[in-house]
This record gives sequence, C-alpha cells and structure tokens, in this order.
Amino acid sequence: MTTSESIFTLFSWLVVLLIIASSVAFVLKKRAAPSATIDNLVSRINAWWVMILVVFAFVFLGKNALILLFFIVSFAALREFLSLVYIRRGDHIALVACFYVILPLQYIFIFMDWYSMAMIFIPVYGFLFLPILSALCGDAAYFLERSTKIQWALMICVFCISHIPALLILDIKGFEGKNVLLMLFLILIVQSSDVLQYIWGKLLGKRKIAPSISPSKTATGFVGGVLSASVLASFLHFITPFSAVQAFFIGLVICLMGFLGGLVMSAIKRDLRVKDWGDIISGHGGMLDRMDSLCFSAPIFFHIVRYFWC
Repeated sequence: MTTSESIFTLFSWLVVLLIIASSVAFVLKKRAAPSATIDNLVSRINAWWVMILVVFAFVFLGKNALILLFFIVSFAALREFLSLVYIRRGDHIALVACFYVILPLQYIFIFMDWYSMAMIFIPVYGFLFLPILSALCGDAAYFLERSTKIQWALMICVFCISHIPALLILDIKGFEGKNVLLMLFLILIVQSSDVLQYIWGKLLGKRKIAPSISPSKTATGFVGGVLSASVLASFLHFITPFSAVQAFFIGLVICLMGFLGGLVMSAIKRDLRVKDWGDIISGHGGMLDRMDSLCFSAPIFFHIVRYFWC
C-alpha cells in the first residue's frame, strides 16, 4: 500500500467512526434527559471533526505545510502559557525573543533537516540566552521564578511540540517517503488514549488517581484507555516500520507518557488557578489542553524511532 493510499484509508476510517459517534451522540441528546456528560461528548466530537479535517488537509498539502501547521500550534500554545504566568516589564525583551527569534528558528532548523541544532538549540542556547536578556533589564524581583516559567513554557510549547513535525526529517531505512504516517500514528494513538481513558472512566471509573490535580482521571480509565490504545497501535502497525508486537509496546510507552504529560499540565493549571489553558477549541479548551499529552509523548516517540530504526 502506498503512502497516499494509507493516508486515505486512515482518513476514511476516522470519518466513518466520527459519523457513527455523531449519530450516537445525536440520539442520546434527543432521547436522554439533559446531561452535562452528553453535552461534553457532543462538544468533543464536534471538535474532533474540525481537528481531523485540519490535520489531514495539511497532510495532503505536504511536509512544508505540516511544519507550518505545528509552528502555528506552538505559537498559540506559547501564547496561552505565557498569558497566564506572572510577567514583569523586565521580561518583555525575553518574550519578544521567544516568539520572534527562538520559535521561528526552531522550526527553520526542522525545515532545513538540521537534526543536531533542532535538538540542542532550545535546551542549550535558548535556556542560556533568555535569562541573560531578563538580567540585562535590571529587574531582580522574582527573577528565578519568572525566568523558570518562561523557560518551561518554551520547552513544553516549542521544543516538545516541534518533535512532532521533526519526525518528517528522520531517515528511516526501508521507510523512505512515509514519515508522515509515523506522525499520524503518534497523534492518533495518543489522542485515542485520551478519548478511551475518558470513556472507560465514565463507564467504570471510581478510584481517582490524583483527585486534587485532575479529578476526572481514574485508575480504571487509565488502565483501560492505555491498554485499548496500545491494542489499536498494534492493529495500525502496517503504517509503521514496527511489527505488531513492537507497535503495541511503543503504543504503551507513548500512551503512558501522554497520561503523565496530561497530569503534569493539569498540576500546572491548578497552580495557576485556571480550568483550561484557553478557549480556542470549542469543547477542548485551549491549544495546550489538546496538546498536553503529545507534549510529553512526542519527544519519547521521536527518539525511540531515531535510535532504533534510523
């Protein structure tokens, strides 16, 4: 099966699943009593329609369009994060550098297939450069707290997210020209894990994992969602260079990292005293609310592929 045929097959199956989900949600909304759970389900399904259509539209436009898409995603996520943290006048130059120097350069390095610089630019040069800019402004009040939050925002919203399009620059033996399928595999498995954790949690979940951080996460939802998504990864091994068994365990790892990423990002939201990072995506909050799991799973998946298949 060619790359285009595999992409079209995935897209077709997702559209069929969404049509079924939308039909079920419509029937439930008509027949059941008004329910916040059903309203939330409808909002999630509607948001999935938009996100899947956008992602696959950019997939068919090619590599450069995908890099641009995730550049926009990183920009929106970084804006959400930094709009919620404590900022002083002395941070303004550092913020300008984040949005208009470091963020574009990170994606330019990916566009250029410059692997080494894409991997060290932010954690080395960015992390040294930003506090220097803040220090030169002469504002020492809460300096460590302010600098750390800006660095953390850059790491999560730009460095981690950029590992998704960075999959496109890997040179995988026997898999040339098909890297976009790996990107779709990562997104579908991690996002499916989120959805399946929600479903398992609503159906059977009782014991909360971290009620003070994320009240909706249950032990049953976590186990059921991660294992179900890992099985799905095994079924989708045909679009990857992995065997079915390898795909299952890789799915297990990235779903686990996705869960932990969501937990960490929820803890940050509780610390900032907000429910959602933003409201850009109806039914899903902000961009970071949708990307939180991928922020942690993408770098791990990228390096698994990089070190064992390249």
